[in-house]
Amino acid sequence: MPKKENPFTGRWRITDMELWDADAFDLMGPAHIEFGPEGAGRLQFIAVQADLDCRLSERDGLPLVEFSWEGDDDGEHTCGRGWATLIESDHLDGRIYIHHGDDSSFAAKREPSKVGNRK
Repeated sequence: MPKKENPFTGRWRITDMELWDADAFDLMGPAHIEFGPEGAGRLQFIAVQADLDCRLSERDGLPLVEFSWEGDDDGEHTCGRGWATLIESDHLDGRIYIHHGDDSSFAAKREPSKVGNRK
């Protein structure tokens, strides 16, 4: 059976979060979420840096990725879960949940691929 193409693959710049403004979510550098091959990924916002474990699905006919995450928040272990829906080929809307903590909606735009841009 052929493997289903992952429409989320790549790095997405988080542009908006319900609970925090850009000064907060970009605290440790540009906030982003990245989806790679084999269901792996990375997440960074505020002082959170985490690895993702992702699963593809659909919601209301739109591509959906659900993920759990585990990482570090300013030196402290943290984890959670989340999801994102592909609204357009370059736009995600989703929600990030911090285990026993806050949860926030987020919006993200696809970052241009670096392939072919080497000097």
